[in-house]
Amino acid sequence: MQRKKALRKWILIILLFLLALIYIYPVFLMYMNSFKPFGEIVKNAIALPSRLELENYTYVIKKIRYFKLFLNNVIITVTGIAGIILFSSMAAYMMDRRKTRYTRFAHLLITTPMLIPFQTIMITLLKAMNVIHLSGSKLGLGIQYWGFGIPMATFIFYNFMKTIPRELDESAMIDGASTHTIFFQVIFPLLKSVTVTVIVLDVMWIWNDFLLPLLMVNSSNETKTLVLAAYTFVGQMNTKWHYAMAAMVLAVTPSIIIFILLQKYIVEGVVAGAVKG
Repeated sequence: MQRKKALRKWILIILLFLLALIYIYPVFLMYMNSFKPFGEIVKNAIALPSRLELENYTYVIKKIRYFKLFLNNVIITVTGIAGIILFSSMAAYMMDRRKTRYTRFAHLLITTPMLIPFQTIMITLLKAMNVIHLSGSKLGLGIQYWGFGIPMATFIFYNFMKTIPRELDESAMIDGASTHTIFFQVIFPLLKSVTVTVIVLDVMWIWNDFLLPLLMVNSSNETKTLVLAAYTFVGQMNTKWHYAMAAMVLAVTPSIIIFILLQKYIVEGVVAGAVKG
């Protein structure tokens, strides 16, 4: 019996390892080809570089004004994350603590947009954002992410909120604390693990998003994001693959670093919700 369990365990490990390789290999090719000259990529894209072509990175950094666009990404991502965390956590708290037909309807109304594909509303969204002057703006783009990120974040916060005893609210209320004080000083600090989970997931999404920035901020070089700038090296007749790969590496690496540094909090948040729930 023990040998069968050990065998199944190793089979599972091998399968997961192979699956991980399937996902990691394209990323490895991107990083590897970013150090090649154009001729080597065209000749053999899967071969190791004969030498490291660092000029690819220096050219891209200068050409796309990397640090300017990096700041654009930071502004858009921070604006989006701040609104998503604030509004979704407050909504989840009220829907969990106030069990009425109105909060049940609010829960349905907030979480249902997760089922609506973005492509079905993007043209209408673009026209609406033009009317209220939120297109072509970094802050405006960050605010738009609230609408797309709050449904999923609320769903995650709501399920985690059930693990927090209501006695904490009652004790604080006896001490004279208001609902606002209870949430921000008692409940929200307990949401650390799930908050970090939402932050990491949304940073990976917002930082690397392509379609919404393409619609909203692609008209000016002052408002472009890093991913959009990387796309400028891809043309219909000629694609500068060595620069495109270097630009994509520069664009996605910050979000990958954030994920690696904070991944343990994602596990803690998921496990805590699963065990306590």
